[in-house]
Amino acid sequence: MRRKLLAIIAILAVITAACGGDDSDSAGSATTTTAGKSDAQSTTTTAKPIAIPAGSSVEALKNKGKMTIGVKYDVPLFGLKNPTNSQIEGFDVEIGKLIARHIYGDNVDGKIDFVEAVSKNREPFIQEGKVDLVISTYTINDTRKQVVDFAGPYYVAGQDILVKKSNDAIKSVDDLNGKKVCSVTGSTSLTNVQAKAPQADLSVVFDKYSLCVEALKDGRVEAVTTDDIILLGFVADDPQNLKLVGKPFTSEPYGIGLKKGDTALRTFVNDVLDASYKDGSWKEAYDDTVGKSGEEAPEPPAVNRYS
Repeated sequence: MRRKLLAIIAILAVITAACGGDDSDSAGSATTTTAGKSDAQSTTTTAKPIAIPAGSSVEALKNKGKMTIGVKYDVPLFGLKNPTNSQIEGFDVEIGKLIARHIYGDNVDGKIDFVEAVSKNREPFIQEGKVDLVISTYTINDTRKQVVDFAGPYYVAGQDILVKKSNDAIKSVDDLNGKKVCSVTGSTSLTNVQAKAPQADLSVVFDKYSLCVEALKDGRVEAVTTDDIILLGFVADDPQNLKLVGKPFTSEPYGIGLKKGDTALRTFVNDVLDASYKDGSWKEAYDDTVGKSGEEAPEPPAVNRYS
C-alpha cells in the first residue's frame, strides 16, 4: 500500500505543479464560478436521461435553467480552483456535471454555479438554500443525516495522517496521543481523531486544510489528519518536506448533500449515480481527474437508498 501511495505522490507532484495552490477567497464565501468553456474538455459520456418527476424539485431546477453546487476550492483531484484560469476542477466537479446533464442535456455551459463550501458551512448552505447540492468530499454519517439528506455514496476514502518528511515518530493514529494535531472544524476527521487518539492536542483548528498544512510546516502542529486522497494532494505540492504516514484508520463514504426531506431530488441523483456506474461515465469522470494521479478507478460503491 505504501509503495503504491509513493508512486501516486510522485505523479501528483507533476500534476499539481501546474494547477495547485490555495484559493485566496475568504473561507465559506458564496463567491460563484459558472461552469464555462472548459466543460467541453470534461466528462462527456451520458446515458439515456433519467425521467424527471412532474411537479418535483428536479423539474423546478430544470425550469429555472441553472443549479448551484457547493464544492471545495482547495482540494487537488476533487475540488480545486485552478489559479491559471479560475475554473473549478476535480472529481466532485465532474460528478456535479454528470447530474446536471441529466437535467439540462449534454451542454451544461452556464447551467451550474459552483460555490465554495468549506467543511463547516456545508450543512448551513444546504439548509439556507444557498446551494442545491453539496459535493465536497462530504462523508455520510448519521449525525449529518439528522439535518440534511444524502445521495450516494459515490466514492470511499480513508482517513490518514500528514507529517513532515523528517518525522519518524508518528506511524499510526495511536502515535497522535500527546501530539499537536490539526484538522478542520465541521469535519468527521476531527471527530474521528478525538475518538481514536483522545489525548491528542487539537487546540489548533481551522476551516481549511491548507491552513492546517501551513501550521504543520511552521511547527505549530506535528501532524494533520483527514482523508488520504486529500492529503496526497498536499504531499504532491511539497514532496521534499511532507509525507503521508500511509495507515488509514477509517472508512469515509462520500455523499451528495441536499435538503432534508427532498426525496424526489435524492432519488433522482441516486438514479443518475447508478446509471453512471453502468454506462461508464462515473469511471470516465474518475479517470479524467483522480485517475491522472496513477490511481486506477475502484469499483464504485453501492448506492445506499436509505429511507
